[in-house]
Amino acid sequence: DITLNAVPTPTTKKGFGCSIINDVLNLIGDNNIAIIKSTIKIGTTKELQSKHPNIIIMHSPEFLVERTAAHNARNPKRNIIGITNPNDNELYKKAELVMSTLPKADYNLITKVENAEIIKYGGNCLLYTRVVFINMFHDLILKYPELDFKTITSAMAADPRIGGTHLSVSHQGGRGAGGHCFIKDFEAFIEMFEENNLNSQKGTCEAIRNINLKYLKESNKDLDLIRGVYGE
Repeated sequence: DITLNAVPTPTTKKGFGCSIINDVLNLIGDNNIAIIKSTIKIGTTKELQSKHPNIIIMHSPEFLVERTAAHNARNPKRNIIGITNPNDNELYKKAELVMSTLPKADYNLITKVENAEIIKYGGNCLLYTRVVFINMFHDLILKYPELDFKTITSAMAADPRIGGTHLSVSHQGGRGAGGHCFIKDFEAFIEMFEENNLNSQKGTCEAIRNINLKYLKESNKDLDLIRGVYGE
């Protein structure tokens, strides 16, 4: 009755793509519920719903760390379900049914699907930017021999507004914001700014991305993922 769909949504030189999701939705039986777990751009769920009117499509972004994905899936901190029409009582009840089947979390939200779609991008791209910043900050610290980066970042982490995550310069064999999600999601984020003629914001994000690519390439980190998004 309820199917979780966690398939790739790659961003490549051609832009964001959701064709794999569209293909698997063809396998869902009539009147059943399909929950898209993949990261998708604003408007994707409604677009897919219009192509598959015989099923019910919702979006529930997943919040996983690659190396602890199984644990994160079993122990979510947030369950977010986006539906195409929150004012539809029957649809809302179906979303509540879906929520009841998911592992329990401290934070639960049923909201309009566009909110659910952008929440994941907001989180990933904020952390991407944080990683790039801490790498830039590290480069500045190195210019002052009397400074100790570890002491400084430990003191920063003691600020509850900052916390201790994503303050390491070297991670998984290199520098910069890498991994299967960060690289492709930040590029899709830039694409959304371009689509909405937010050119200054797009330019700022492109500058951050270019600095990050410099760190990744110089440390030989995730070069295969870079090629997947940008080509050779």
